[in-house]
Amino acid sequence: MIEYFLLIVGLIALIKGADFLIDGSSSLAKKLGISTLVIGLTVVAFGTSTPELVVNIFAAFAGNGDIAFGNIIGSNMANILLILGVCALITQMKIQHSTIWKEIPLAFIAVLVVFIFSNVLFLDNIDIKFLTRSEGLILIVFFIIFLSYVYSMAKSDKSKKNENEEIKALSNFKTWLYILGGLVALYFGGQWTVNSATTIARSLGISEFLIASTIIAVGTSLPELVTSVKAAMKNNIDLAVGNVVGSNIFNVLWILGITAVINPVMFPKFIVFDLIMLLVTTGALFAFIFIGKRYYLTKLEGIAFLLLYLIYLVIIILRG
Repeated sequence: MIEYFLLIVGLIALIKGADFLIDGSSSLAKKLGISTLVIGLTVVAFGTSTPELVVNIFAAFAGNGDIAFGNIIGSNMANILLILGVCALITQMKIQHSTIWKEIPLAFIAVLVVFIFSNVLFLDNIDIKFLTRSEGLILIVFFIIFLSYVYSMAKSDKSKKNENEEIKALSNFKTWLYILGGLVALYFGGQWTVNSATTIARSLGISEFLIASTIIAVGTSLPELVTSVKAAMKNNIDLAVGNVVGSNIFNVLWILGITAVINPVMFPKFIVFDLIMLLVTTGALFAFIFIGKRYYLTKLEGIAFLLLYLIYLVIIILRG
């Protein structure tokens, strides 16, 4: 029972640690005179990905590819099928032209690159079972290109509407308390989550990938779920969709990239199926939006996403 308790506590620590780190870092950046726009593109964007990042760093050091890949693939599947599915039931999800033709295709390409890396054995007849450091660096280069695109887009007049949003400037004591407290919570949260998930999986005779792609993935995706649902309820569709698509790009290019650079991670034996599912899911998001050139998700498509997510869960649970 102690392992289940530590898993729950670890996930809570990851989520709250990220919140504290974002608040403290945003406050510090504001005191240093950094614009709200830049804070949003750096501190907040990276901060919301810290739960997945911390889990993967611990998994990398432990040489646990199942948790590293399960966390990312599970989070991305939950982001599209669960989060956008729920949001589509709340309101009609009209999507911006740039998201359809640039960001969603980039999210697809990111997964496709990892899929190619996982199939080097078949493409070049080379027995490589790891996501190597050089491949991790390639992912990070793609991520830097993505950041430059986001920055240029955010500087446009259309994107500067968020410049006036207030970021709370905390006292100096609270600022550093939030930053240090957030880092400590993330450290212990990541350690407890990875260690307890590994122990639970082995005791139940199931793969760490299953635990990572379900419990850990949904747990680390809770910030995105809350943010997108709140945005959908306020009819702020750009935020709801951008949060999900941006998170998926961050997860694959930045987190998997930095994970492999720290320590090459072994591909799970069955990873090809899950990557194909993620490719199909990302492609379906593009197709559903583009059908009839109406550029929005309907409630029926939201239901289809939720059913597809349920089917994916059933398949990986039966696989064990």
